[in-house]
Amino acid sequence: MFHRLASGWQLAKQSLNVLKLDKELLMFPILSGLACLIVTASFAAPLFFSGMLENAANQEGNNASSPAYVLFYGLIFLFYFATYFIIIFFNSALVACAIIRLKGGDPVISDGIGAAMARLPQIAAWALVSATVGLILKIIESRSERVGQFLTSLLGMAWSITTFFVIPVLVVEKAGPIEAIKRSVTIMKNTWGESLAANFGMGTITCLGMLVGIIPMGCGVMALSAQMVVLGIVLIAVGGIVVLTVSLVSSAMGSIMLAALYIYAEEGTVPGGFDDNLIQAAFASKR
Repeated sequence: MFHRLASGWQLAKQSLNVLKLDKELLMFPILSGLACLIVTASFAAPLFFSGMLENAANQEGNNASSPAYVLFYGLIFLFYFATYFIIIFFNSALVACAIIRLKGGDPVISDGIGAAMARLPQIAAWALVSATVGLILKIIESRSERVGQFLTSLLGMAWSITTFFVIPVLVVEKAGPIEAIKRSVTIMKNTWGESLAANFGMGTITCLGMLVGIIPMGCGVMALSAQMVVLGIVLIAVGGIVVLTVSLVSSAMGSIMLAALYIYAEEGTVPGGFDDNLIQAAFASKR
């Protein structure tokens, strides 16, 4: 286990080294974030000012068949679909570029966008499945706060593991949602230890980076409470920039690592930019 965690840490660091060769890949999470903000605002404003949020909250668990309740969850489903579509689109574009780089190419932004555009039907289908699962989990959670949260956490974790390789399968194989899930499960069975350990390594790096930003933000809040306004604003701004940067970099690194794991699991070749011994040792027991 400790060996796998160490390997996961190394895979995460090597993903960062690959990202340094194609810093423009950071544009994909930036564009995804901006698009999601626009979608969120376009849904949140009408819901808030129309009073639909308050009406749905008042009827939560009392009259789930009321028109307001049904309309509310209908809009939630549309919001989920739009958000998932954006996230999947730009993740697919990023993974496509990562695969090009890992196979020795030199990708540009248009390569990723073109690959994602060529897979719009698959992306839309997967967004529909993801939105449906997300809505089901939301409804389960709303039925009972404590039990619902616990149950949705377990189901959400299982769903994340099951669909871990869906995006690269979608990009490379142009598979539909059902076939993509089946292929993801098959690959995960063969690489589960290394895949989860690599993901843990990525999460560790991300958490450490986030702490670098969260600490000055916390100090900034304390400074504001002590009437040191200028210092507080500066610390919060610096911390916010660090947190945003770490979030963007970790998102790109995650896609690069996912692409590398997929390439080796499927083709048996070590992706460019990754250590041969590390990859081969990590997967030797599974091949």
